[in-house]
Amino acid sequence: MASEQMDQNGKSAEQISEEERLPKLSAAEFKAYNHMAEHMDYFHNHFRQTWTVLMGACESQKRPQGMSIRQFLAVSDQFVSQLSLHHGIEEQHLFPFLARKMPAFRKELELLTQHKQIHAGLDELSDYVRDCRTGEKELRLSELKGILDTFGTVLWQHLDDEVKQLGAENMRKYWTIEEMRRMPM
Repeated sequence: MASEQMDQNGKSAEQISEEERLPKLSAAEFKAYNHMAEHMDYFHNHFRQTWTVLMGACESQKRPQGMSIRQFLAVSDQFVSQLSLHHGIEEQHLFPFLARKMPAFRKELELLTQHKQIHAGLDELSDYVRDCRTGEKELRLSELKGILDTFGTVLWQHLDDEVKQLGAENMRKYWTIEEMRRMPM
C-alpha cells in the first residue's frame, strides 16, 4: 500500500483540498473563531508556568529562591486542585457541548483519554504532597520528579492538543460565526 503524499507542512492532499475550499477568514472572523483557543491557552499557560516551577525545582534539586517547603507544597496542591477543577468544568460543561459536532471531544477519544492519564498522575502527586505536609514523608525532589515524569508528556501534549482543536481553522469546520458567538465559554 502506497503512503499518502504530504506537502512541506505535513498535510495530506485531502487536508489541503478541504482548506482550499474554505474561504480566507477576515480578521474579525478569525477573532470570533479563535476566541475559545485564546481563552483556553490563557488557562493552559498558567498550568505550564506552575509545572515549570515544580519541575525546575526537581531538576535543580532546589526549591525556588525564597520559597519555603510549606509554600512549595502549597503551589503543588494548587496545581492539582486548579487543574482538576479546570478538567471537571471541561468534562461537565464544555466537552459535551463541543462533542455535538466535534469528534475530538467525545468521551471515547483522545482528549478525555489524556484527562484520565493526567489525573492518575495528579492523584499520585496529591497523595505525595499530603504525606509531605503531614510529616508522613519528607519532601524529596527526586521523588516528586518521578511522579511528575509519569504524566508530564501527556499533560503538555494535551495542553497543546486542546488549544489546537479550539483554533479558528478547526472551529470553522464545525460551527458558524453565530454559533461561535453563543458558545458557553
